[in-house]
Amino acid sequence: MPESSDPAQALALLQNQVVTCRRCPRLIRHGAKVAREKRRMYRDEDYWGMPVPSFGDPRAELLILGLAPAAHGANRTGRMFTGDRSGDFLYRALHVAGFASQPTSRHRGDGLELKNCYITAALRCAPPGNKPRPQELRNCRPYLEKELLLLSRVRAVLALGRIAFDTYLRLLAGRESFPPRSSFHFAHGASYALPQGLPRLFASYHPSQQNTQTGKLTPEMMHHVLGEIRRFLVR
Repeated sequence: MPESSDPAQALALLQNQVVTCRRCPRLIRHGAKVAREKRRMYRDEDYWGMPVPSFGDPRAELLILGLAPAAHGANRTGRMFTGDRSGDFLYRALHVAGFASQPTSRHRGDGLELKNCYITAALRCAPPGNKPRPQELRNCRPYLEKELLLLSRVRAVLALGRIAFDTYLRLLAGRESFPPRSSFHFAHGASYALPQGLPRLFASYHPSQQNTQTGKLTPEMMHHVLGEIRRFLVR
């Protein structure tokens, strides 16, 4: 990928690389199959059906790390957390916290902008059954690593769910003197100061429909985590 002195341009070039990635044939086949067959309520829509790029403010201080695109959400719309109930929940909370320009996210051209926030995922393709394979997560990790280098102002990382939490820690594990994985316990509302000037790590349950409809994750719980992040960033 050509290098650029402009972080926004470099991020855009990286996302172009993401969209054309074919490292995981199983995932590419699945995304394309879902895009052909569609869900009945979306039968008149053109599905994205490819790896989904990250998006947000290139000067963001907050990086949000999710799991993967939903088959009929981001795999349909082509934008992270857009077009499904997980996104409805997340963007309402981000809007209340001042990180999103509007509380809804329906499609790529709906005017949503992120403020001081950038959204990415551990996996850029929708996995069958929402269950990525370990090798698929490893294949995708270099994209996240490059994003972290380009997003030089990030001071806080919010991991949505255990897989995102573990993915981020595995990415950092090779650094000299980095604490062992056992030093970090995933729990909603947990946060960790990391060494070597790394961003502070915050954890939340994933805003999946399963978690939000059962009350495992409530709007108040998400507002609390985002409030903690907001207070941390203004220090």
